[in-house]
Amino acid sequence: MDERTDIIQIKGVGEKTARLFYKLDVKNVGELLRNYPRDYEMFSAPLSIGDAVPGELCAVRACLVGNMASKKVRNLTVMNFVIKDGTGQVFMTYFNMPYVKNILKKGSFYIFRGILQEKNGKLVMEQAKIYKPEEYAGLTGVLQPKYPLTAGLTNHMVTKAVRQALALLDWKEDPLPAWIREEQRLMPYRQAVETVHFPSDYKGMLEARRRLVFDEFFFFLMALRRCKDHNKELKSGYPMMETAQAERLTEALPYSLTAAQLKVWEEIKKDLSGDKVMNRLIQGDVGSGKTILAFLALLMCVSNGYQGAMMAPTEVLALQHYEAMKELTEKYRLPFCPMLLTGSMTVKEKREAYEAIRNGRANVVIGTHALIQEKAEYKNLALVVTDEQHRFGVRQRERLAGKGEGVHVMVMSATPIPRTLALILYGDLDISIVDELPANRLPIKNCVVGTEYRDKAYRFIEKEVRMGHQIYVICPMVEEGEMEGVENAVSYTEKLKSILPAEIQVACLHGKMRPADKNKIMEEYGAHNIDVLVSTTVIEVGINVPNATVMMVENAERFGLAQLHQLRGRVGRGESQSYCIFINGSGKKECFDRLEILNHSNDGFYIAGEDLKMRGPGDLFGIRQSGLMDFKIGDIYQDADLLKAAGEYADRVLEEDEGLEKPEHAMLGKYMENLWNAVDFRTI
Repeated sequence: MDERTDIIQIKGVGEKTARLFYKLDVKNVGELLRNYPRDYEMFSAPLSIGDAVPGELCAVRACLVGNMASKKVRNLTVMNFVIKDGTGQVFMTYFNMPYVKNILKKGSFYIFRGILQEKNGKLVMEQAKIYKPEEYAGLTGVLQPKYPLTAGLTNHMVTKAVRQALALLDWKEDPLPAWIREEQRLMPYRQAVETVHFPSDYKGMLEARRRLVFDEFFFFLMALRRCKDHNKELKSGYPMMETAQAERLTEALPYSLTAAQLKVWEEIKKDLSGDKVMNRLIQGDVGSGKTILAFLALLMCVSNGYQGAMMAPTEVLALQHYEAMKELTEKYRLPFCPMLLTGSMTVKEKREAYEAIRNGRANVVIGTHALIQEKAEYKNLALVVTDEQHRFGVRQRERLAGKGEGVHVMVMSATPIPRTLALILYGDLDISIVDELPANRLPIKNCVVGTEYRDKAYRFIEKEVRMGHQIYVICPMVEEGEMEGVENAVSYTEKLKSILPAEIQVACLHGKMRPADKNKIMEEYGAHNIDVLVSTTVIEVGINVPNATVMMVENAERFGLAQLHQLRGRVGRGESQSYCIFINGSGKKECFDRLEILNHSNDGFYIAGEDLKMRGPGDLFGIRQSGLMDFKIGDIYQDADLLKAAGEYADRVLEEDEGLEKPEHAMLGKYMENLWNAVDFRTI
């Protein structure tokens, strides 16, 4: 068995289970082993109800008393019952889990594990996991991996499959050169993979993770250096002259560009009119006005008779850019002839789009990955803009730029990356920073609260909706069962429908939906046919609905502050006062302290730096500091030292052996070639 072996070949994984793994983008053994635990937990001994502390995840040993009450609230089945021991009682609630009544027998003792809360003087638990005492005893005292899950796939099923894969895999020679492993004191690759899944102790888990993070950064940066060397002296095939069109647009806009925008615009114009290809990163905080700079660059491009392309990470965002450009074109009589190209378009629509792109009738093409498909042939593509670059791979950017000879590339990112790290990660790009927000924007009002604030938050949401505004509610997970004690978007939507008045329209949006369905939901939300949108972080990138005034984030402690800052950027885009409510589902003081940073600043760079200082290198799982990044296990903030070290070693290797021809680099060379051909390298 090798890493390319289909997951269905693993004993115990049938067609039904394989389809569940496919939902997590786990199709083969290699992807299964790189589906690292999202967290670890130590199952502590059960407590008596009297000793349990409200606000914390705990396990209590108790028995069912009385009868179970079940009721239907709109589309929600709500079950309530009481458990007791000799020290107290807890009121239990389960949503859409009717099978619970078949698990419990009156008078028998079980272990109930979940977050204990105090409401109106009563102890309550919602959606607690239920174990038989002997089953729970087998889990205590050992670090238990917690994997990303989907409905129908349990942690036990993943654990079993991983054990099988580790035992049967034909392990290849370690691709990381021995001299690097020795200097960095890194454990062997096989040991690291086995240990990260099934650690005997916390120290061993950290060492395993350190090796895997170094690998991820090192191989990524080796690939990035290849791009850099290729692009360094590339001559432009499309030199441009400055035209009056762009200047007329900046004068006609109902607002003035900030000094930071004007500075970056000058840098863009200088690049486009030069004799070398532009490879520039435009980095700016949420709401700093990067999109208008992209439109100005595309305007300069089409005014010189060339085509431009703008690639967005999602169809929702691509459609938003397309509509914005059409509106600008009509309002200011601009020479844009924009064309939308996305994967969910019909065959006929795509055929018409391809023809317009090929004959040049479409001078700006806005879309998703469909832009780089072979059928998309451009007449004279001169400028490529990629929006929120962390969603794309290096090779994807190269493929789009490869649609023309010497094409200019402009990358936009709202991710607050310190310049020292940006120079490593964007080694093949020049960097411009839009470090100023537009004037006269109302600052967002923030509050960090515990779960006991929820009822008050719901009343506030209802009040805002009655004032004609719209709401976002963010949940960390998509479905029930993905992580214990964490809100999920699907169940939460149904719960919210049962709590809010029937006339308030509530809908759900998440990344597992079909693109066409996601587009439909966002269109409905943009048209104000939906009042409250319950979503995962799929909405974090660039979505612009000025009428949205409230962002409520459940289990905010599960997100990095940089990501919460991105989410906060979805509100505060209109003229009305906007609010962010961050709910700390853990109730822990250290989580409140960390989240309070969001109250002190709206500067993404400051927030990311403070988060890093507070958390330190030990807090490695459970929270993605930079949730926007696509590294599987590494995190550019909390693993910044490893990122820098990996960059230094990549430079050393290529300086001493550019072709990777030395005997000690033979496995590395083979691995890199296979990796480059098979893997979509993720950039930030």
